[in-house]
Amino acid sequence: MVKKQHVQRILIEADTVAFPDASGDVNPVHLDYGFSTKTKFGKRIVHGMLLYDLISAVLGTQLPGPGTIYVSQEFNLKSPVYIGDTATALVEVINTRKDKSIYILSTVCLNQRNEVIIIQHKLRCVCSRIKKGVFGYLNASD
Repeated sequence: MVKKQHVQRILIEADTVAFPDASGDVNPVHLDYGFSTKTKFGKRIVHGMLLYDLISAVLGTQLPGPGTIYVSQEFNLKSPVYIGDTATALVEVINTRKDKSIYILSTVCLNQRNEVIIIQHKLRCVCSRIKKGVFGYLNASD
């Protein structure tokens, strides 16, 4: 059984500009160069929730796979991420409750220098029950 997966993405200008269309987060620290240069970050930073979505991408496409939804989560942002940075979201299964298709996962996001940018402790998610072997994805009956 696969117990670890990851997704990696270079965070580009278009990501930061498009994210507010879905989220409504128009904080100028993300969008306004002049404003952001006056902050402690010195330049524009990527939306934190965009990074969380990388973890969600692993959950819904790789581990546990399609049909997975968050039940609970706790994130800690450790450092800013800038446009042009590479973020890697790593997900590992640390426990399962097979009778309910519940997974307890450990996650972390790293930047291109292998510095921790997000730590998430004991994310809980539920994977919809699917027939064994469908699409080759992990499910609680495995």
